[in-house]
Amino acid sequence: MHNAPRRTHMLHTWLSSCLALCAGGLFLFTAPAAFSAEDTVLSTIKEAMKQYEKGDYTAAASNLNYASQLVLQKKSEQMKTLLPDAPPGWKAEEASSQALGSEVLGGGLTISRSYTKGEARVHLEVMADSPVLQSVLMMTSSSVFAGAGGGKLETVKGNKAIVKYDHEDQGGEIYVVVDSRFVVVIKGRNVSREELVLFADIMDYEKLAKN
Repeated sequence: MHNAPRRTHMLHTWLSSCLALCAGGLFLFTAPAAFSAEDTVLSTIKEAMKQYEKGDYTAAASNLNYASQLVLQKKSEQMKTLLPDAPPGWKAEEASSQALGSEVLGGGLTISRSYTKGEARVHLEVMADSPVLQSVLMMTSSSVFAGAGGGKLETVKGNKAIVKYDHEDQGGEIYVVVDSRFVVVIKGRNVSREELVLFADIMDYEKLAKN
């Protein structure tokens, strides 16, 4: 029983740290004007702290998870700017983003954008903190693993990659591993191999690695 006050103090300190970290994260992804009394993330964390102090641990945990999800959404929205514009002759659709908590398919962030040119279509997707990363890392570690799926190990702007292309179907896909944290996936149909590789080349991998 004598340790109860100490545990309470430690948990309260942890909640305060969580608030500070999320505030720091918001500074990276939002403009200064976003800091207001109505900021959803900060107000949700403060509410969680009040619930914890009242002993409502279930509600506190739920609000902290919700706040974490909101921060991930803000980050995914900010990362959409990393997707390249359409190369000459192509049209780009609006970029989209998705953030999933760890309880849903292992979690992670995904940003994507599609490009068209007549019948040709390319879909570019960037996944961060995704369970898919481990599978791709395994494939890029050995030509045997890569070849089993019909791909070849290559390098795209200094990054390990797997390139798959079917000349008969005029379609293929490229997987690029960036900083062991991101997977860039380029899938195309009714495209030449050169066109598919073009989209792998126009991605700014150095800028991506800084996120």
